[in-house]
Amino acid sequence: MKQFPKESVSQFVKEAAGAETVEVSNVRLLSGGAIQENWRVDFHIQGGEYAGKLESVVRRDSSASGVAISHGREQEFALLKRVFEAGVTVPEPLWLSGGGSEAEAPFFIMRRIIGTASAHTIVKDLSYASDRVKLAEDLGRELAKIHSITPPDEALGFLSEPSNQPAITQIAKHREFLDTHHTAYPALEWGLRWLERNAPSTAQVTLCHGDYRTGNYIVDQEKLTGILDWEFTGWSDPLEDIGWFCAKCWRFGRQDLEAGGIGHREDFYRGYEQESGKSIDRSSVFYWEVMAHLNWAVIAIQQGERHCSGREKSLLLALTAHIVPELEWNVLKMTENG
Repeated sequence: MKQFPKESVSQFVKEAAGAETVEVSNVRLLSGGAIQENWRVDFHIQGGEYAGKLESVVRRDSSASGVAISHGREQEFALLKRVFEAGVTVPEPLWLSGGGSEAEAPFFIMRRIIGTASAHTIVKDLSYASDRVKLAEDLGRELAKIHSITPPDEALGFLSEPSNQPAITQIAKHREFLDTHHTAYPALEWGLRWLERNAPSTAQVTLCHGDYRTGNYIVDQEKLTGILDWEFTGWSDPLEDIGWFCAKCWRFGRQDLEAGGIGHREDFYRGYEQESGKSIDRSSVFYWEVMAHLNWAVIAIQQGERHCSGREKSLLLALTAHIVPELEWNVLKMTENG
């Protein structure tokens, strides 16, 4: 069973907040988090600027292993600060710790926002954000705010240098992974070749969330309350995020609602275009939906390896690996006509 390092975290908060004393209560591991752990924690702070009850989430690595392309906690914290400053609706980032002997891994603390991030709940339960046209529009607007950040950006200097051909760069990374992997995936190799032959040019590289989908945002009973999980963020083609959000693999059974299983594309597109002042090239989104299925397949393979190698026994990781054949099928169906 995963344990939360109360003593080391409370001591860290005491020092970071300039407090006299800090007590911890209501510690609970939140659902999800195959790569990172998210802990709900209440800090009762005496003295200093943050005196009172601080409702927070502590985000830390799930284990010593991880998905190779994901950011560490220090980088994710910097990203959260940058998009918070840009007006994106995210939890306020508070403090970053490099970790310690008891904490075992770096972590950061952010204010807790209210609602649910459960994708299946959001898709099925209309008591959450019941105005789905507005939800789709708001998600489009938030994405446009993220894409308003462009390179170079001093606060994001740790990100890889932006490529003027993001699609080709991604294809090369995936091909390198598959070429060195112990198991062959011919359907994914087919998909890579299709993506290579149809790679689009990118007019302008922007900051991209990298995992913008239902399940990575929070809604309460009325509205969108925050965008989560910045571990795959980097410079890329803004259509990558749009294709990822609309991809079939992220609709959670609601194939009729092509915008994340919660709304229609045009509602999502409209919010984006109104906020950004730019038109979405609708004919090019399909390419990035194919890329989304291939990206997710590679990540699922990596997560399955964490379980199968014995580094981290996890039913969630094992089950994630089982989605690879369905993703391969989707790639083949999407590209069968050339």
